[in-house]
Amino acid sequence: MGTVGGGTDGIAGERRQLINVAYRLLGSVTEAEDAVQDAYARWYGLPRSRQEEILSPGAWLTTVTGRICLDLLGSARARRERYVGAWLPEPLPDRAEWDHAGGGPAGPGPTGPADPADQIVLDESVAMAFLVVMESMTPAERVAFVLHDVFRYPSAEIADVLGRTPAACKQLAASARRRVGPAGAAVTARGRADVVRHVKEAWESKDIAALVGLLDPAAVMTADGGGMVGTVLRPVEGGARVAEYMVAIADRAPGLELLERSVNGVPGLVAQRSGVVMTVAAFDVADGRVTRIWVIRNPEKLRPWGLEG
Repeated sequence: MGTVGGGTDGIAGERRQLINVAYRLLGSVTEAEDAVQDAYARWYGLPRSRQEEILSPGAWLTTVTGRICLDLLGSARARRERYVGAWLPEPLPDRAEWDHAGGGPAGPGPTGPADPADQIVLDESVAMAFLVVMESMTPAERVAFVLHDVFRYPSAEIADVLGRTPAACKQLAASARRRVGPAGAAVTARGRADVVRHVKEAWESKDIAALVGLLDPAAVMTADGGGMVGTVLRPVEGGARVAEYMVAIADRAPGLELLERSVNGVPGLVAQRSGVVMTVAAFDVADGRVTRIWVIRNPEKLRPWGLEG
């Protein structure tokens, strides 16, 4: 995995991989960036002689980043208990789509090419549904699962992160896998996009009957405002109740423009007013109906979408 004396050569090139690992572990772009910065600070804090002894600086940085994230996950439960309302992962835009599809923030926005959100690969392991499920895992399960199942790290390297045996790490990953559960019938991106488009049209026309038809009877909507903006504090359960809530919101929020945009690599909706993103909504779809809606309104979590920080 490297040569003796790798030193600092190419060390900055590991940043993208580390951001991708940390975001999947933490569900937060901000916390992921902080964790990676901390890992780099520890690397540069090593004596030069110690750096030259490390065969693979990239592997060392991954191990340290993983340990930092493990500590953050351990303290996250207490932070979430103090959080106002439900906590949801930070949503990610498809930067190329957002900048060039039209209707997004004018100009390059405050997030330049160095924005950490732009370095995250948008695949199934960052879909909102996947990240929300991972919130149910213990910190050790999540680290073992992400490193093993998503990034294919060997159990021996994961053991260095968790301070456990390789066998124990395999068991943790297996336990996490059971939480994820079996994969349901695959839904094509086009199929998802069609359902989300119909939801947009029904929402814009305030057609409760159409919305009910598009929502699974057991659909659940969860909103994250972080106490900074008004939103429902508890999940809204049941397709009919979700539809009624959506129409009530439409009545109270005139002037919003709905855009069909990818959210964490999956078709979603973005609501903006005067070019400023107010809400990002992610959807889970099964059998042609929406089963879950995650609504992120906390302005701090919408910075990658062009809000001023």
